[in-house]
Amino acid sequence: MRKRIIFIFFITLNFIGLSQNPNAIKEKLALQYIDNKEYDKANEYLSELFSDNPNVWFTQYYKCLMALKDYSKAEKITKKQIKNNKLNSFYYVYLGGIYKQQNENKKETDCYEKAIKEVSVGAPYLQNLANAFVSAGLYDYAINTYLKGRSENKDYPYFYEIAEIYKLKNDLRSMVNEYLDALEFRESELFAIQMNLQNNLGYDESEGGINNPILKQELQKRIQKNNNKIVLIEFLIFIQKQQKDFNGAYVQSKVLDKRLKEDGTRIFELAKICSTNNDWETAQKCYNYLLEKGSGSIYFDVSNIELLNVEFNIIKNTASTPTLILQQLETKYDKLITQYKESNLGASLIKNRSLLQAYYLNKPQLAINSLTELINLPGLNNVEKAEYKILLADIYLISGEIWESSLLYSQVEKDFKYEAIGQEAKFKNAKLSFYAGDFKWAKAQADVLKGATSKLISNDALDLSIIISDAIGVDTNDVPLKLFSSAELMLMQHKYTNAINRLDSINLLFGTHTLADDIFFKKAEIYKSLNDIDNAIKMYNSIIEFYPTDIYADDAQFKLAELYEQKNDKEKAKTAYQNVLTNYSGSIYVVEARKRYRILRGDNISN
Repeated sequence: MRKRIIFIFFITLNFIGLSQNPNAIKEKLALQYIDNKEYDKANEYLSELFSDNPNVWFTQYYKCLMALKDYSKAEKITKKQIKNNKLNSFYYVYLGGIYKQQNENKKETDCYEKAIKEVSVGAPYLQNLANAFVSAGLYDYAINTYLKGRSENKDYPYFYEIAEIYKLKNDLRSMVNEYLDALEFRESELFAIQMNLQNNLGYDESEGGINNPILKQELQKRIQKNNNKIVLIEFLIFIQKQQKDFNGAYVQSKVLDKRLKEDGTRIFELAKICSTNNDWETAQKCYNYLLEKGSGSIYFDVSNIELLNVEFNIIKNTASTPTLILQQLETKYDKLITQYKESNLGASLIKNRSLLQAYYLNKPQLAINSLTELINLPGLNNVEKAEYKILLADIYLISGEIWESSLLYSQVEKDFKYEAIGQEAKFKNAKLSFYAGDFKWAKAQADVLKGATSKLISNDALDLSIIISDAIGVDTNDVPLKLFSSAELMLMQHKYTNAINRLDSINLLFGTHTLADDIFFKKAEIYKSLNDIDNAIKMYNSIIEFYPTDIYADDAQFKLAELYEQKNDKEKAKTAYQNVLTNYSGSIYVVEARKRYRILRGDNISN
């Protein structure tokens, strides 16, 4: 009953409203007929509505008359609007549209030129006229409208508006130059212009998003003409970093560092970016440049150390390195460790030298001695000490001293029971049992770690537990798993060829086993370590093709995308990241895959 009363109340209100506004029904019918393209019927109402309120109903009435091809009437009402609205010259655009339909080209052109000639230079009038031209697809006239405003208003030259029209014309070079003109006009606009260009170029799939070459080309032209414009060089460096042209960024950054007499900060920051992106050559150039500034530079000591670390990273990412080069690097570490022995910088040097000795020079005992001394040094905080203990335990493990290794892992686990580093130590202890063939104990520890606070440890523990369960089950031969676990230990020891041979032997000796996807995944890791990207890609593709629902499927899909990106095959990388989102929506890689996919697509994800 109550709902019925409310309904009647609203109907009554609506009736009262319509009765108080007799034009309301006409307006509603006119708009409805236009929407339905029943222009004859609409015309009956619009003629009267326009007479009562021409400024409100002109556009609809004009549209209706043009649809009916009543050009004479359309001309008449448009000229009336021009006469009654001296400041709004955009009505000339409508008049020109009438002449266009009648192929009166001169009259049409005269209307457009007169509109620009008579427009008031006040911003609203200019914008109304420019918008009318844009709506009619007359982009050049819209640009000329803003150029008139630019000539008469030096404080606001309409760079952004003209740039947007060039974008509509798909004239990206002119668009870019309008934004660069805006930057030279007012340097404080740098961030806004960067964002506009990133948005406007970023979605251009055919040109590779922000990698569109036009922007860099135009910047370089301007810098060649006037290399005193610091803001242009800053912008070029920004683009070069985005495009991963780190050597180009280095050249320009060096120019600014010298010209502005800076302390090397921008070069140091660039060096870190280069290292993150594995551009070791440019990173070396950066650190060598900083060293040339002399020992008085604030970045001298850290550059000395980071330069060696870059050399070591090159070795770690190279399939094989001559022994002489390894020995030369060891000598460099020895020299710097002596130089910085009284400094807190020495610890990181000892750590990396120990890795070099243990994994590449077959000197595990020297590494063990150095790390033992480091751990016993006074002044180390507990977390640092724990990190070095884990590293020492790893080296004991590859040397075959399992008891010493397990003891150190257990110490860290006990001291940091509820923290990530403690969980890492516990997992490494579980893996140690796995290598030793104690699968029952390894699985028990892995099951506990499934709930670890660290997602990485949690997932690694889950993987280990599943491998053991799938491989041996109940009353099943555990020999294939023992061969697999020994291959994993060989991989840790950097005995890559031996590890591949051991993995292949599982397939040869045991026709049926459950480790096939694990073997593909492990071999992919080995090939990546050897920088054999093509074979690694084959391994990941085999998992995706033959084991699309198994535990490593999403890992393989994501890592495959990373490898394609590393090979600079953007289209395949984009497809592979998209497949993570489509086929593995519950994967831990979804967030990162979406981010990388959008970057490759050229989206602006700065916020």
